[in-house]
Amino acid sequence: MQPPPDETRRDAAEDVQWSRPECQLWTGTLLLGTCLLYCARVSMPICAVSMSQDFGWNKKEAGLVLSSFFWGYCLTQVVGGHLGDRIGGEKVILLSASAWGFITAATPLLAHLGSAHLAFMTFSRILTGLLQGVYFPALTSLLSQKVRESERAFTYSTVGAGSQFGTLLTGAAGSLLLDWCGWQSVFYFSGGLTLLWVWYVYRCLLSEKDLLLALGVLAQGLRVTRHTKVPWRRLFWKSSVWAAIISQLSAACSFFILLSWLPTFFKETFPNSKGWVFNVVPWLVAIPAGLLSGLLSDRLISQGYRTITVRKFMQWHFRQHPGSGPILCRLSVWCRGRVPGRLPHRDHGLLDVCVQPGGRHQQPGAVHLPGVREGPAGGPEPHP
Repeated sequence: MQPPPDETRRDAAEDVQWSRPECQLWTGTLLLGTCLLYCARVSMPICAVSMSQDFGWNKKEAGLVLSSFFWGYCLTQVVGGHLGDRIGGEKVILLSASAWGFITAATPLLAHLGSAHLAFMTFSRILTGLLQGVYFPALTSLLSQKVRESERAFTYSTVGAGSQFGTLLTGAAGSLLLDWCGWQSVFYFSGGLTLLWVWYVYRCLLSEKDLLLALGVLAQGLRVTRHTKVPWRRLFWKSSVWAAIISQLSAACSFFILLSWLPTFFKETFPNSKGWVFNVVPWLVAIPAGLLSGLLSDRLISQGYRTITVRKFMQWHFRQHPGSGPILCRLSVWCRGRVPGRLPHRDHGLLDVCVQPGGRHQQPGAVHLPGVREGPAGGPEPHP
């Protein structure tokens, strides 16, 4: 008698999961990768005022450059999840990081190619957004397939804390480099570190054979041995999917506007103050909040609480406090409470309460599509 297909898939998934040492090594590596992702992302907001002075940009033109990142970022979320499910999230992350690291390091050169510096900067930011848009969906796909269920929440929240580390690193070191060496050094710093990280992952964690196989699959148009039909109609009829999309949009409208414009606001409002203070302090609380939320989530789930219950508890506990303010944040809280545990999500700062991706209450027919499910939820982004 043949075992049920779902049991066969689960057994196969367990065979490819990381061992404890491998999980620890990859967690640290991906934490650093997420950190460098945000180092590259925050470089432009940190340098926006200085670049505006050098190139004569007004507020409208500076806003065009800052917002152009999200034009590309929102277009590759679904693509990133799809690629992660098909060829492996670690390979998608490596290929995209090598490209955005090179573009970031080359940004000062692009800015001086000709008189059309605004067009070159806008194009480079769109391209950077396209490349970084695949990161988190591919990351979700990777962790949901490689990490044990009992450890996913803490692993994901630990890796996600890299976004705050990256913001802090660029806010501190980038602000000092900006004052001492000019805005060009900030891009060299973040882009160069990203390329060093890519070299380390390529040399130490991935085999050349696997990477060449992934490139071959991409060249052949993703024709792979496993054909999995994505139940798009069923997914988009689920209220939980739309709740995830709306909540991601409402949370991102607050977070990314602050991330993009806070350095400019503080520089113009307090011109004689130290820039690194304002670019670091607002994000300090996010790191312990993200790590503790992951530990608490794993603890509650291991004690038998349903993933959906843990998700709702964590969201409401961290967000419902006096003076929480904006309507968009309230909308995000309400929508997040409607999202079942089977849908992974990624929040920001105190919103970084990451319940495991690909949890025990998965949607039938989508067991092997964690990246595809992450894509639509991560797609809507604001244009600050």
